[in-house]
Amino acid sequence: MTPDKILVMIIGLGLIAGIAWFFWGPRKGGYHAPVTSGGYQEAMILVKGGYTPDVVVVQHGRPVRLNFRREESAACSEMVVFGDFGKSVRLPEGEIVPVELLPDKPGEYGFSCQMGMFRGRLVVE
Repeated sequence: MTPDKILVMIIGLGLIAGIAWFFWGPRKGGYHAPVTSGGYQEAMILVKGGYTPDVVVVQHGRPVRLNFRREESAACSEMVVFGDFGKSVRLPEGEIVPVELLPDKPGEYGFSCQMGMFRGRLVVE
């Protein structure tokens, strides 16, 4: 193998590793929801090709209000489902829809669209 082929192979492997790390690497701790004057831990979640932020960190024993705003017309994003809390909510396009929860135990609770393609996590500390 010539030196230029070795260099191209090393650069290619580096790019592959960078792309893999970007999509499947470790994620940061998530968005820490602040407590509002009404006593709720509140976060705004944008629904557009997924959930942004997709990880929301809250404290247990305090009420949580997640405000979802759907900005796309894909059928998958029509609902958000909180299986662990037994809740599902329709998300009309362009409207802010609040979802109120009271997590009483620490842990990680998933939420997703009805098809399971969009996913997020509620981390309760």
